[in-house]
Amino acid sequence: MKKKENTSVKDEEIKNDSQNQEESTTETSSENNQNETPIDELADMKEKYLRLYSDFENFRKRTAKERIELIQTASEGVIKDLLPALDNYERALANAPEGEISEGIQLIFSQITSVLQAKGLTELVAKGETFDADLHDCITQFQAPTEADKGKVIDVVEKGYKLNDKVIRYAKVVVGN
Repeated sequence: MKKKENTSVKDEEIKNDSQNQEESTTETSSENNQNETPIDELADMKEKYLRLYSDFENFRKRTAKERIELIQTASEGVIKDLLPALDNYERALANAPEGEISEGIQLIFSQITSVLQAKGLTELVAKGETFDADLHDCITQFQAPTEADKGKVIDVVEKGYKLNDKVIRYAKVVVGN
């Protein structure tokens, strides 16, 4: 019995000691807050203000940049949908007997292409160029007719296009090896 009483007394003493330590720590931290001079508080507040201001400036610049990019590429979806129609017209023009496609239709096509170019659409030049994986999509490889044609684009299966320096469709090409 005495052992149990001794352990319970020791447990109570330990609890009391820990409570006293917590109270003394709380008193010390409140004293530190009171000891902090107004100059230190002002410096802390100034630092917080500068950090907040710089975060806001970075946010403002980032959103402005994103807005500009969004405006530049807003028509990207529509232009991508028009590219197959442009390809089909060019194939029809290349394979039609002379005089079958009227001059009016050719003028309409040239007007559409000039509007797309005004919106920032440019055709990727591929034939005869060195193969570039950032611009071209290699469909197949054939034996190069000459040694100089190795690694170069021999034929273009489908044209590639850029919209304001962003590739929206890679050129599908045949490369010589």
